[in-house]
Amino acid sequence: MMKYSKVTLLSVALGAFLLPVAAQTSSAPVAPGAPPATTAAPPSSATAPAAPASTGPADPNTINQQKNQQDRRIANGLANGSLTTQEADALEKQQKQLNEQERQMKAANGGTLTPADKAQLQQQQKALSNQIYQSKHNAAVRNTDPKSGIGKTEQTQQEHIAQGLKSGQLTAGESTHLENQEAKINSERANDLAANGDKLTPQEKAQIKQQQKQVSKQIYKDKHNNAKR
Repeated sequence: MMKYSKVTLLSVALGAFLLPVAAQTSSAPVAPGAPPATTAAPPSSATAPAAPASTGPADPNTINQQKNQQDRRIANGLANGSLTTQEADALEKQQKQLNEQERQMKAANGGTLTPADKAQLQQQQKALSNQIYQSKHNAAVRNTDPKSGIGKTEQTQQEHIAQGLKSGQLTAGESTHLENQEAKINSERANDLAANGDKLTPQEKAQIKQQQKQVSKQIYKDKHNNAKR
């Protein structure tokens, strides 16, 4: 009787020891009528996929930036003498034509440029950029140290035009118009010099100075109007 009791007590103690372990590995009982419990998914270490990068061309030089850069290069060429008045005039005319072409493209497409339009304009701007480089590095240079009063006035006017282009006070069209006036005066002066043994008569000097005075007034007027590049 004593031996049987010891065995029984040992079995009861062992069962009490194993009960908590069994409770941890078994699922909790579901109450009648309650929906079955769902097992939560383990947290995923994967992050959400990033948005696809833009596949469009990443061109930092927009058309407007290109135009402004061209104007600055022409202005610098005028200021340092690497561009003559005639060269600057021709380059500004090309820039003006590109501006008009861009305006027509936008008008034909509801105020915007198509990708084909942009590609064409950028290609033309590249060709103009090459032309600016060639004109600035050829043998034709403007006298940046004139001795005559007429030459010094011309230099001052060129510097004012160059500064107006850089600052945006002068549009390409205004600059082209001013350069045309300068070119006409230079052509007239060259003809007078050739006809008088490389000298100007007092009358010719007075006439050229009067024309230069009119150009100076026009430069000031164009730089202070409301037209912006």
